[in-house]
Amino acid sequence: MRQRGRKKFTAKNVTSKKFSKMKKENQKENILIMHNIRSVENVGAMFRTADAAGINKIYLVGYTPAPLDRFGRKRKDLAKSALGAEEFVKWEQKKNILPLLTKLKQEKYYIIAIEQDKNSVDYKKVKIGEKNVFVVGAEVEGLPQNILKKCDIIAEIPMKGKKESLNVSVATGIALFQMLKI
Repeated sequence: MRQRGRKKFTAKNVTSKKFSKMKKENQKENILIMHNIRSVENVGAMFRTADAAGINKIYLVGYTPAPLDRFGRKRKDLAKSALGAEEFVKWEQKKNILPLLTKLKQEKYYIIAIEQDKNSVDYKKVKIGEKNVFVVGAEVEGLPQNILKKCDIIAEIPMKGKKESLNVSVATGIALFQMLKI
């Protein structure tokens, strides 16, 4: 959704101190991992959200659909919900998540699962680092325990209603914008 009347950041309306702070915050490295997301529309929506939130790279893991099909053709169904964001955010497909998480941990990334779990903390209390990985999982099953054990922290969005879950793309947007302080 476009916001009308949104100010552009120019020398006239942003002090140099405030601009320096914004520039420094944007230098953080943030990665989003989508693990076994079945819905093409959810993947497209998360590409769009990732672009808006400043995610540097997306890993599509397991059976998560990619912007290109197996023949290298652009997926129109994904592009429809991504609205072009799939062309701006770097992405890569991986078959298995555990070796990827091990590699990212060795590179000193802080791994944050967005999931409901007995060991989770309120997502508003998560302190991110300079290099962060946000991991989201399948729409119904979520992230399995073997993946959660590889994460540094599990962030949960508290629920007040009777339905104790959100759509994965909605939850990703809420969590990213809160934790990245967008």
